[in-house]
Amino acid sequence: MLTGSSAQLPTKARPGARVVAESPEYVRTSLGAAMALGFEPGVFYRNARAYCVNLLLTYTNGCAANCAYCGLARSRRGRYEKKSFIRVKWPVVRLSDVAARIAQLEGSPGEVRRVCISMVTRRRAAADIVRVARTIRAVSSVPISGLLTPTLLTTADFHAMKDAGIDRIGIAIDAATEALFDRLRGHGVRGPHRWDRYWSALGESVEVFGRWMVGCHFIVGLGETEHEMTSAIQKAHDMGVLTHLFSFYPEHGSAMEDHPRPELASYRRVQVARYLINHGIARCDDFSFDEAGTITGFGIPRQDLVATVESGWPFVTSGCPGKNGEIACNRPFSNERPGEPIRNYPFLPDKSDLLEIKAQLGLE
Repeated sequence: MLTGSSAQLPTKARPGARVVAESPEYVRTSLGAAMALGFEPGVFYRNARAYCVNLLLTYTNGCAANCAYCGLARSRRGRYEKKSFIRVKWPVVRLSDVAARIAQLEGSPGEVRRVCISMVTRRRAAADIVRVARTIRAVSSVPISGLLTPTLLTTADFHAMKDAGIDRIGIAIDAATEALFDRLRGHGVRGPHRWDRYWSALGESVEVFGRWMVGCHFIVGLGETEHEMTSAIQKAHDMGVLTHLFSFYPEHGSAMEDHPRPELASYRRVQVARYLINHGIARCDDFSFDEAGTITGFGIPRQDLVATVESGWPFVTSGCPGKNGEIACNRPFSNERPGEPIRNYPFLPDKSDLLEIKAQLGLE
């Protein structure tokens, strides 16, 4: 059981009272974050504690988007506040309780290292993310990120978020190509999102927050080739944007619930490619690919490749850092269930992990 399990639980409504649990007064928090805050019981597999508190804006009418792979899609059956996201429940809690607990933990061994506030596609969300950030900043110095929906935003919104204390932002483009984006997030699912707007928002946000203070999420396995994915990673890097990878895992009840997960070897190759690109060691143009767009070489000497793999760092979750510069957003097991092969390690892989990784890459 986590330390802090005796913490006061989030405020609940009086019996019979009607409470409209909407943002900004209420937020949803990931199960891992709720455990770290002491709001939910549980233990972390391999002690992979969640160091980032992920908050999700919540509204009675839910999210207006309809992304094919998302548990929050408007076409997915069920009440919005009961829908899972990344395959786990996200309890609805009062924001004041979350802020108070973050402040209480500050300076302790179990302190929160970063807060990430995620928008959903609702017009109110642009103003509400600012309100949530100000509430947390009023009681704590914890770094705050915003995971944004560019469809709703203007450059003025980026400035308002920065003024509210948000120091880093992320934009989840997810799909590596325009065709996939449009099919899975745009016209193909009667969704509001547009490829060009997401990329232009990346450029605008870099101007406001600075180079390397903006992150871009991609999901490997939506139907792209490795060449297409690494090309998208390179494009983001050239803009001064850090890239963060997820491995597709189908959400039950979503439009893509029967879509297969990417092969582990393929995901490992893309992880290595992302690491080389983000650290300026190699470029996508240096890589070699076969006719199917599969990576066959990374453009660096084999001994350098082996050393990179054996460092373990390409396989650690890429996310926003805490005050100490170390990754705070480690998202434990967001790409797999505990006990399955770990795709994004929430800690540095140990020797046995590295043996498995090298075998997966054919580098035994």
